[in-house]
Amino acid sequence: MYPAFFGIAEKPFAITPDPRYLYLGARHAEALAHLVYGINEAGGFIQLTGEVGTGKTTTIRSLLARAPRNAEIALIINPRLSPLDFLQTICEELGIGVTDSALGNSKELVDQLNRYLLRAHAAGRRVVLIVDEAQNLSAEVLEQVRLLTNLETESQKLLQIILIGQPELRTLLDRNDLRQLAQRVTARYHLEPLGRDDTLAYVRHRLRIAGATSDIFTRAALREVYRLSGGVPRVINVICDRALLAAYSQEQHVVSSALVRRAAGEVFDRHLAPVWLKPLISMLVLLVLAGTAATLWRLGPWQRPTAVQAVSAPAPAPAPLTRPAPPRATLAAQLAQAGTDTGTDAAFAQLLKLWNAGYLQGPTDGCSQASSQGLECVTLHGSLAQLRALRRPAILMLSDSAGKPLQVVLTGIGDEDVQLQIGARSTRAGIAELSRYWFGDYLLLWRPAVPMVLELRAGTRGPAVRQLHTQLLQWRGADPAQRPSTVYDDALKQLVEEFQRQHHLAVDGIAGMETQLSLDAAVAAPDTPVLSIVPGT
Repeated sequence: MYPAFFGIAEKPFAITPDPRYLYLGARHAEALAHLVYGINEAGGFIQLTGEVGTGKTTTIRSLLARAPRNAEIALIINPRLSPLDFLQTICEELGIGVTDSALGNSKELVDQLNRYLLRAHAAGRRVVLIVDEAQNLSAEVLEQVRLLTNLETESQKLLQIILIGQPELRTLLDRNDLRQLAQRVTARYHLEPLGRDDTLAYVRHRLRIAGATSDIFTRAALREVYRLSGGVPRVINVICDRALLAAYSQEQHVVSSALVRRAAGEVFDRHLAPVWLKPLISMLVLLVLAGTAATLWRLGPWQRPTAVQAVSAPAPAPAPLTRPAPPRATLAAQLAQAGTDTGTDAAFAQLLKLWNAGYLQGPTDGCSQASSQGLECVTLHGSLAQLRALRRPAILMLSDSAGKPLQVVLTGIGDEDVQLQIGARSTRAGIAELSRYWFGDYLLLWRPAVPMVLELRAGTRGPAVRQLHTQLLQWRGADPAQRPSTVYDDALKQLVEEFQRQHHLAVDGIAGMETQLSLDAAVAAPDTPVLSIVPGT
């Protein structure tokens, strides 16, 4: 109805969970990082909770779009099931052909599931079970969920389980009879409503995804959206959709704070006063009381009448007029025009240049050229949240609508935009637009001081442990005279856990590749590149 009036392609505030509109503010980025960790790492449970409407389902949809190619995901969205139906639903989601003898037989279903998980493990596939609205799981089903974590090899759990639900899920898992399950939760995250700045950015983000080229809501209107919605994304969507409809019906191309209040009043079915009204009434009451007291004082026998001059406050300066930023070329257009600038040679040339290293086009591949200059290639699959934590520029492996592979260099990340290097040209693109072409594969470089060790854990010894301890001491700002240890002892494990906790990594006390890379970037030498922070627009 109203999109054409505002010059946008579609309704930007539909309440259906569309991953294109996912706004990766700090809280949602952390939540998505926890879920991506749950897919890529083995063992235990991942727990994600949040109030109604905070974006849990949208985050799940975004996770599914970013799932690695070797992951098989079973998604259960209706957990009000018996233990037997729950097992049968998992098998159906994974496409496991259940024999007639297994129907109605929990043990046979678990045995068939176990055989399937063993085959998947042998083939290098990860199997993940995601349970939405998990607060509705019965105690019997939760016990069955716990038993599923017993399906394992000698070194690895075969099934990763992610529980997503409302805050009642935390209360449920605090029950004494479910303590065994709660003890297996390896990562927890609570998705809170957006703050004021994130709410303003969220509304603008969704409008831009829909095609808006200028601000449709005034800043005062955006502040009202936050005040009246409490930062809950679903409520924000409903209020903003109603406000746009109201503006359209009145042929107003800009949404004011009054329209937002009217829209919110319709949503909540009550009259909503502007935020300044209550303080104004209080001030007027105080003025009346002060005036009455002054009058009584003047009329009293103890005081001569005196003239009272009313001093009026200077009128506030008019708000400066802002011109909408000129529309920038879409990422699709820039990629189409880039030609060979999106090839492997151009991407490696730019990434190595950031490391003050050279690249020669020819038969020698980029990683070999990097290795000859003291750099190591690391190819990973993850999210922008992980790249934000790693803080290193990276080559992003893109794929256009025709499936053609493209490569660009990520040099900066912000709340709404990223900074990309396409050949010799630096450009900005929206995170949501980038997600249409990038599915999580990237390559970055680092300069290890000692030969790279994929995983360091308690009991490990050697130069790699000394280097890890050296960097952690540097990160902590310890006395330079303190000697690093060559043994991965309990003290070093606690230091690793502290670093992981502060950098939103999996807190397991194991210095794997992601922890080592993040630490390397945290204590980066001045001559090494780090991702810039892209300011909002």
